[in-house]
Amino acid sequence: MSLAGILDDLAVSELMDISKGATRQDVTRVLGLTRPLNMQDLAVLLSPAAARRLEDLAGKSRMLTLRHFGRVMSMYAPLYLSNECAQDCLYCGFRAPNKIVRRTLATNEAIREAMFIRERGIRHLLLVSGEHPGVWDTEQLEDLIRELGPLFPSLSIEVKPLALADYLRLKRAGLDGLTLYQETYDRGLYDHVHKKGRKKNYDARLEAVEDGARAGLKRIGLGALLGLGNWKREVLALVAHVRYMERKYWRTFFAVSLPRMRYAQGAMNVPHALSDRDLAQVACALRIALPRTGLVLSTREPPGLRDGLARLGITQMSAGSRTEPGGYMHPNAAGEQFQVEDHRSPAEVAKALKAQGYDPVFKDWDSVLNA
Repeated sequence: MSLAGILDDLAVSELMDISKGATRQDVTRVLGLTRPLNMQDLAVLLSPAAARRLEDLAGKSRMLTLRHFGRVMSMYAPLYLSNECAQDCLYCGFRAPNKIVRRTLATNEAIREAMFIRERGIRHLLLVSGEHPGVWDTEQLEDLIRELGPLFPSLSIEVKPLALADYLRLKRAGLDGLTLYQETYDRGLYDHVHKKGRKKNYDARLEAVEDGARAGLKRIGLGALLGLGNWKREVLALVAHVRYMERKYWRTFFAVSLPRMRYAQGAMNVPHALSDRDLAQVACALRIALPRTGLVLSTREPPGLRDGLARLGITQMSAGSRTEPGGYMHPNAAGEQFQVEDHRSPAEVAKALKAQGYDPVFKDWDSVLNA
């Protein structure tokens, strides 16, 4: 069965009923399991009963993280290439009708931004762009990746979905990672919040993630925009998505991001807001259900919460981020995608992690070791 078919057949309503009716004893049983969790077990960890035992979830999550990842925290930064976008996604500050200052970096400008980031210690770079057919095509991305390759051992993209041939071309140029969120796994909600543009095609977006894996990219990041839909439903579908990908493309390392919907100029209000405790429960449930999968936390979250979640299962963090093109060297010169909550420099984030006994890793030698 196709991935879309698996997600469509997921018995979400039944799993939500299990979550609603779970007891303290059910939570104890799931936390004591030594076998991989099934979807019913995951539903228990998302329950109100599990929320009342968050410390127990946190203990299990921390133990699994230390077992599989140790105390290493991988660090990265996004580099926004353009905020021009042809899509009309109600939740995004880049949406086409939004009256913001638009800017697309030239290649030399992008390289200067990258050098600024590099001087702050970052060696894992995520190249980000709004989804517009007229900016940062495959050829431009290929040229930039070849320029940056000698300076950044790990280069990933978060841009419009590309074809398999494009991912293969970029991989040959030195690309090793792809981030592509589904945003929401609820088909009806997906159709509602994507008013126009190529992104409106739910199935095509799922397929683009698979094309990245088929191309042999070593790292792929998945995620749902938490707060856009019912977060428990989203986590259930997200875990089903990750498990499908890990079984089928076992040579690729998958990571799950926890982007919580934030205020953005011209975007909709958050329909299903998560509390900090809700987000912590999501992080713990994901770690227990996906013990060997990376968990990523961005600067969408404030410093104190990020420091706390680092102990619960997070394995990768951004630091010193700007979410507008050109924002590192010229802050606020263009419209941003969302508001950043953690304004600490990479050095300050690293210092906070070290104070908790973690080892922040800025340079990833994986691409060298597997050359």
